[in-house]
Amino acid sequence: MQCGAYIGRFAPSPTGVLHFGSAAAAIASWLDARAHQGQWLVRMEDLDPPREVPGAATAILAALERMGLVSDAPVMFQSRRSQAYVEALEVLRSDERVFDCSCSRRSLSGHVVYPGTCRQSRRMDTRHAVRFLAGLGELAWLDAVAGPQQFDRAAIGDFIVHRSDGLWAYQLAVVVDDIAQGITHVVRGVDLLDSTPRQRMLFEALSVEPPQYAHLPVAENPIGQKLSKQTLAASIERADPIELWREVLSFLGQVPPEGRTLASLQTSAVRNWNMDKVPPKSAVRNAWMD
Repeated sequence: MQCGAYIGRFAPSPTGVLHFGSAAAAIASWLDARAHQGQWLVRMEDLDPPREVPGAATAILAALERMGLVSDAPVMFQSRRSQAYVEALEVLRSDERVFDCSCSRRSLSGHVVYPGTCRQSRRMDTRHAVRFLAGLGELAWLDAVAGPQQFDRAAIGDFIVHRSDGLWAYQLAVVVDDIAQGITHVVRGVDLLDSTPRQRMLFEALSVEPPQYAHLPVAENPIGQKLSKQTLAASIERADPIELWREVLSFLGQVPPEGRTLASLQTSAVRNWNMDKVPPKSAVRNAWMD
């Protein structure tokens, strides 16, 4: 790969503090970018104001900086990107890849996959949702950690790209922003693997080659729960950066790093980074932040 050809990213949501699992995703994405002499960008996925925690975005960026992780370009905030999403949606609409949907959650109760109720509908008022037409056929790709992947479009079903409450759906915003930032590689948790086929469909519909993906194992607490805000995972804000790096690298199956300073440890970690050694399963457990 040519120098500068790689562009990776870390895209947290400001719904709370960073925990060990998010630190692992940030460090792994940074390491993969640096090992390929590429760029590493930070994007704040602040699309859902009701779920956001005041001050969380600032705290996340401060925690990343303490870990020695600073974006190579100004941080992108999705809350400022509405016009780009509007334009992408119009492209999809003009190509008849989306349709308006007035179905309520109650009317869809019991359906695992959207039943296609509104596929033939005409444009409605502003209170409708907009769904992407998934179509038929298989989606297949090779994940750098999780291995070969294959999904059936019909089994995924038509998914929402613009919500009835006026907010933009995660799937569309991520793809539009990955395109805008020129993202070539996405390194993130395996809990987002189910989002990848939806995002690949959107890349395809927008005539853009999708990034290469690597889905990391999810850190779990001693009773097998994914570390998250919902399972009360502890913050890393006051963690010792060097100790945190060592724990993350061990979790990711990497060679123990050398160096007593953060800078020397990072240099060692980049030199020895090997994606092939990352465990492919999410059953890896970590009690460090319990």
